[in-house]
Amino acid sequence: MARRSTPGNIVTTTIDWAARWAQTQSMWPATFGLACCAIEMMATGTAHNDLARFGMEVFRASPRQADLMIVAGRVSQKMAPVLRQVYDQMPEPKWVISMGACASTGGMFNNYALVQGVDQVVPVDMYVPGCPPGPQSLMHGILTLQRQIMTGQKVSG
Repeated sequence: MARRSTPGNIVTTTIDWAARWAQTQSMWPATFGLACCAIEMMATGTAHNDLARFGMEVFRASPRQADLMIVAGRVSQKMAPVLRQVYDQMPEPKWVISMGACASTGGMFNNYALVQGVDQVVPVDMYVPGCPPGPQSLMHGILTLQRQIMTGQKVSG
């Protein structure tokens, strides 16, 4: 039986699609853990949940090495300028995930000391609901954001 092969094995794509694929397959998160949601965010990086299979094995401590900011927990008025400074230091393109009820809306803390939604400080691309959301919820939010980037849907970053 003769075996036939395709000569050349040609693949065609656009530069835009290839760039979006590269961006989604190597997102490096900058952690901004402020409260109990940070524990769940750290659990997402453990061997049990294995973020490494999505190309995010290392949480970056430097904003200049990260393109995904995960804001986990409540943001105080004093911390808001620091959060914005870290966001501004991140290279383009950059994305933000708001993790938990406190980061997204202020949660149960409706007072003058806390920002009532991190979207007042930085543009948010994905909201992960819960109090606190588990590692699976954060991974779902990350994968949904990756799909939005790949399909070219509107994201604020």
